Amino acid sequence: MPSIPKTKKHLGLFGVFALATGATLSSGFFLLPSFAVQIAGPAVVLAYLIAGLLLIPPMLSKIELGTAMPRSGGAYYFLDRSLGPMVGTIGGLGIWLALILKTAFALVGMGAYIQLFLPAETGDSVYTFIALGLVVFFAGLNILGAKKTTSFQIVLVVLLLSLLTWFLVAGSIAIRPANFDGFLDSGAMNIFSAAGLVFISYVGVTKVISVAGEIENPERNLPLGLFLAIGVAVIVYIVGVSVMVGVSGTENLAHVNGEINLTPASTVAREITGSSTGAYIMAFAAIFAFLSVANAGILSASRYPLAMSRDHLLPKLLRKVDGKGTPVIGIVVSASVIAIVILFLDPLKIAKLASSFQLLMFALLCIAVVVMRETKLDSYDPGFRAPFYPWLQIVGVISCLAIIVVMGWIPVLFSSAIIVVGVLWYFAYARKRVERYGALYHIFERLGRKRFDALDVELREILKEKGLRAHDPFDEIITTARVVDAPDGSSFEDIVRLASEELSALLPVTSTSLSEEFLHGTKIGATPVTGNVALPHLRLPHIDTPLMVIARSIEGVTIDIGGAFGEHHEEKSIRAIFFLVSPEKDPSQHLRMLAQLAGHVDKEGFMKKWLAASTNQQLKEILLREDRFLSLHLEVGTRTESLIDLPIHKLGFPEDCLLTLIHRRGHMVIPRGSTVLEEHDQLTIIGEEVGIQSLKTQYQELPRL
Repeated sequence: MPSIPKTKKHLGLFGVFALATGATLSSGFFLLPSFAVQIAGPAVVLAYLIAGLLLIPPMLSKIELGTAMPRSGGAYYFLDRSLGPMVGTIGGLGIWLALILKTAFALVGMGAYIQLFLPAETGDSVYTFIALGLVVFFAGLNILGAKKTTSFQIVLVVLLLSLLTWFLVAGSIAIRPANFDGFLDSGAMNIFSAAGLVFISYVGVTKVISVAGEIENPERNLPLGLFLAIGVAVIVYIVGVSVMVGVSGTENLAHVNGEINLTPASTVAREITGSSTGAYIMAFAAIFAFLSVANAGILSASRYPLAMSRDHLLPKLLRKVDGKGTPVIGIVVSASVIAIVILFLDPLKIAKLASSFQLLMFALLCIAVVVMRETKLDSYDPGFRAPFYPWLQIVGVISCLAIIVVMGWIPVLFSSAIIVVGVLWYFAYARKRVERYGALYHIFERLGRKRFDALDVELREILKEKGLRAHDPFDEIITTARVVDAPDGSSFEDIVRLASEELSALLPVTSTSLSEEFLHGTKIGATPVTGNVALPHLRLPHIDTPLMVIARSIEGVTIDIGGAFGEHHEEKSIRAIFFLVSPEKDPSQHLRMLAQLAGHVDKEGFMKKWLAASTNQQLKEILLREDRFLSLHLEVGTRTESLIDLPIHKLGFPEDCLLTLIHRRGHMVIPRGSTVLEEHDQLTIIGEEVGIQSLKTQYQELPRL
């Protein structure tokens, strides 16, 4: 089966922040305050704070899932892999439609602010034409790739935040405290009702998770970018709405000339400056905000058809990506549907209906975290774990469902209709094309029902892609590993026995017991084999640090590999065998290190280097990460001459760098503080990337021109 092209990782920390922030600061700031203040009065400020707090449980849950499974499709992918393809189908179609409606809403909703720059008699057709033109523009920009889309998004967000900073600072000076009199007169129910209305203001912050498969270092950049974005959003909303109420008062904020005020930010800015200049400044800010929402919306929406098509829930045409990893067809389809909504429907009326469905999905995502954790899959390894489990998720489910009830029965009917459509599509099209179960079946497996082992395989592949974490002692384990160079004629069993003897000298376990465990794991199919390499591994109690034995067989050995269903086959010419033993208490780290080993041996040219290595030190250096180790040969007349005759404690290496191996006259010398370096010594140094790079600059010879 041909491999599916993958999207490329272009998004850094600021890109994540820009997409999340730009998708959040729009209608919630520039439109909704006029409506919310009619419900809650001056306490609308408190309503925005409550809404921000209600977002925290589903947001933290979604971040956990995003760092565990950074894949395009975001919420769809999480729901599919946790609760099964039927729920995934409902969620994928529904969230895609919600994003379409929200994007159309942003493009049409900025018409009121554009009107400030146009003659009063300008017809609605002009705004429709502008909205359609922007759909075409953003679709084209997205087709150019996520990198260019994000660059444009960063420009929009920087401009937006600059203008908002002026508004918050200048407006705070002009606040009149009397406008907050009777702060709680509206009552608790109205305040919570207003919180339900403005909750959608924060929903966009998690849109960026739908492009998690395109984020560099998602375990760091995804949670950090989202925390920064939600922090900025809460500050802007709370301070901004306080400025609006404090400067204009509730009545002026809600109505203009007896009609609903559709440009509250410009109304307040006009009062701050005492002229139309302020109104125009905030009109520009509103346009930047709505444009950033539309840009992020098309980017996010296009990834849902891509992800669902890859899982055979939608036609395979939608899974295609171009050479840059861009889902062109998904972008075109999403943009076309947005254009249809703008032309034939009223996005201002129906977009709010989609909010109830998004809230339902938030509740399901909280449940998804519970399901994934309760599966006890070692390969479920999020870089960020939501705190206060499972109470945070319970609060998230209850709060999201409560807000749906507050929103009324029409949004509930809309969400129900989406669920019905999703179920019908699943049974009519998708069910016969998928052979997949969610992680929920791994819980049912305890009750004797079936599980889906391919999910564990998929999560292990994700572990391989994510790589090691900063605290994983991979390099230290490699440099301290024992090495077995198997004599000619050795069998796999002989090598297992030799490796077990080496390990038993360091572990509270007999060599016989270790041998039996390694061989049993191989017979039942638990030993990964890739190319000419085998990775026997164990997890043991009562040990604190992982250990490894590296074995090489120049002529190769044959291994009898067991399968999941009792079948056996022979793997011949196995020339590299890595015996890894880890503490039982940290299964995820164990899997990450296995994945790192597998990634090394899959690299082109690995076996050629492996067989050509003449020393144990060279064997180990093949496995070390290139940016985390340095090999130095001490010779007179080179940059390393200054190190000769120095004791190790006087080397002055960076604190994060460690001399781990010394190869001297055919033997390995254990480095100690008093060990004096000699000419012709070969040193292996491991450490953090910055420190290693400084040593390379200082001691490695420059290439001759």
